[in-house]
Amino acid sequence: MSIYVAVITMAVLALLGLVVDGGGKLRASERADAIAQEAARAGGQQINAAKAIPGNGIVVDPEAAHTAAVDYLKKAGFQGGFKIYPTDNGRVLVVDLTSTYRSIWGLGDMPVHGHATAALVYGVTAPKGP
Repeated sequence: MSIYVAVITMAVLALLGLVVDGGGKLRASERADAIAQEAARAGGQQINAAKAIPGNGIVVDPEAAHTAAVDYLKKAGFQGGFKIYPTDNGRVLVVDLTSTYRSIWGLGDMPVHGHATAALVYGVTAPKGP
């Protein structure tokens, strides 16, 4: 009987470890996506005024967008690597994040990725944009 209890206890502990670490990794992935989304939003608000005011196009200012997104990542306490770049001729800002989740039960570090885009939309009566 004691061997049976020992085996079952080990199996339950292993299952508990997988549930805790799996849930932690999912939570870390959701947080990375949320931070990437907010960083993209912050960077996407940095419009190139020199082109927008005369009506030559609503596009993001790449340097200001990068600075604003990095500032948000620092304020959010993000630790890891990131890529911030405009696409679609400057009308979409993309933020990719890479970090790690440290296992509680000794499964090792697990990679966590976050991805978000912010598309510039504008318009007086209806949204226009990409």
